[in-house]
Amino acid sequence: MMYDPTEHRIRSFVTRAGRLSIAQARALETLGPQFLVEFSKAPLDFAATFGRSAPTVLEIGFGMGDTTSHIAKGMPEKDFIGVEVHTPGVGSLLKQIGEQELGNLRLIQHDAVEVLTHMIPPNSLAGVHVFFPDPWHKARHNKRRLIQAPFVKLLTACLAPGGYLHCATDWQEYAEQMLEVLGAEEGLSNTAEGYAPQPAYRPLTKFENRGLRLGHGVWDLVFVKK
Repeated sequence: MMYDPTEHRIRSFVTRAGRLSIAQARALETLGPQFLVEFSKAPLDFAATFGRSAPTVLEIGFGMGDTTSHIAKGMPEKDFIGVEVHTPGVGSLLKQIGEQELGNLRLIQHDAVEVLTHMIPPNSLAGVHVFFPDPWHKARHNKRRLIQAPFVKLLTACLAPGGYLHCATDWQEYAEQMLEVLGAEEGLSNTAEGYAPQPAYRPLTKFENRGLRLGHGVWDLVFVKK
């Protein structure tokens, strides 16, 4: 059963009152009207939103947006929609959009489950990125993890046939859960025997590089819709 956002459910995020920098606030004011898409309970017309028809990739939880802007800049032939709930991250990525002149990127500041349920048409996405979601590492909080069977089913419904779902985590126990959950989704097929090599388009973050130097692992999972 897919999520029903009108019902009570356990959320995978906690809304925090982050502090905006002057540059982030300025980006929200000046670039928000052009690059922020307001949440609506109606399917989003990708072509009208971007002013062209192109493969569209959705990223869920882009943080401060460094990875998102890097990927969008490296793939100008594709359009990207980033979903994030935290205002400083939205302001940070808007700032990067302005600095790098990224016309192929739009942002939605809202709960990803509701965005997927109402705004993303079925069979419409070329890809979905979920990079380093909160691992909720305490056992009593595992139920808050984003990558769970109902959410994966919702993602799969939004992917076009042949579209891909790329998840990455630096928490091994969460990686194992992701592999189990994604492998159990009958609409998806793994592109690798277990974990995938890191795709070239995903850059290493500063945090990730630091972890790798300390011997911490990073796991990528790439599945495609059958």
